[in-house]
Amino acid sequence: MYLKTLQLRHFRNYEAQRVDFTAPKTILLGENAQGKSNLLESVELLATLKSHRTSRDLDLIQAGHGIAQITATVEREVGWGELAITLRQGSRRTTQRNGEKMRRQVDFLGALNAVQFSSLDLELVRGGPGERRLWVDVLLMQLEPVYASILTQYTQALRQRNALLRQRGDGDRPPDPTQLALWDAQLAALGTRVMRRRSRGLARLAPVAQTWHQAISGQTEVLQVDYVPNVPLESDDPVQIQGAFLNKIQQRAIAEQHQHTSLVGPHRDDIAFTINDTPARQYGSQGQQRTLVLALKLAELKLIESGVGEPPLLLLDDVLAELDLNRQNQLLDAIQDRFQTLITTTHLGSFDAQWLKASQVLTVQAGQIAG
Repeated sequence: MYLKTLQLRHFRNYEAQRVDFTAPKTILLGENAQGKSNLLESVELLATLKSHRTSRDLDLIQAGHGIAQITATVEREVGWGELAITLRQGSRRTTQRNGEKMRRQVDFLGALNAVQFSSLDLELVRGGPGERRLWVDVLLMQLEPVYASILTQYTQALRQRNALLRQRGDGDRPPDPTQLALWDAQLAALGTRVMRRRSRGLARLAPVAQTWHQAISGQTEVLQVDYVPNVPLESDDPVQIQGAFLNKIQQRAIAEQHQHTSLVGPHRDDIAFTINDTPARQYGSQGQQRTLVLALKLAELKLIESGVGEPPLLLLDDVLAELDLNRQNQLLDAIQDRFQTLITTTHLGSFDAQWLKASQVLTVQAGQIAG
């Protein structure tokens, strides 16, 4: 797949900007805080409907304006496509494919695939479980867009159940047991679907990441990626998983009533990364953590490419500065011309003559882009 054009209107610090991509690699050159990352963020939104920088649409709309728009043309093996996202203050965003407004956001996913890699991704290792859950969820949405709908249904059920747990009657009575049992069943059924997909997705990703990690580390380190579900998964049988889910809800019932929140389910999952049997979060050096994240991102590329049948875009946001020369070379060699790549940088010194020759260099300054 190939991103041919991108147009931004009142998005972040862009008043009105059109970019035509004319080479397999596009280098966005400029000082910090000029708009390089904003452009990559707009492509990320087209691919995933999410930004790794904010969860609020309001943050994406240029100050002083009520609406922002992102439009693009994409070339795929099956033909051309036009994509559009409109963001509105105080209202829901809308999406369009080939001029047709999408009734469901999930129907927009899959038109463009991309892997984002930024310095913030080091939080995959250093940060809390929420960072890792978000990472695997965004990946799964691209591999199987229906997952976005499943996750939304689970989140809605969780919200309703939590609201019920917060309700307090006369004499501080517990929630109505009949209503709670209904939401228990909903949460277990939907949560089982989330966990099974997370488990299968990570099982596919782990060996690919291990291979890349060994190559980057010079065969000196072994990476292990383990899914750590909040509800034990002893099999892939949904009936057994739902049973285990409901049993754990019963075990935590008193604690949930005291804390007024749901303590059981995939919203409390985690993913464990170990290097040579040592937890990477607590004991990994900065270099090891960077190698780990690089291996994960390269594995994402491979997984999406094999899953959708076309190579995704690669969005590299100021990551070369985070990598030493060996890791830079591993990354640039892996990309070659297989993946259309948009990469931000403050200087061109990290690129050799061959890379520069194959690249389109665009200068970004104060929300203006020049070739």
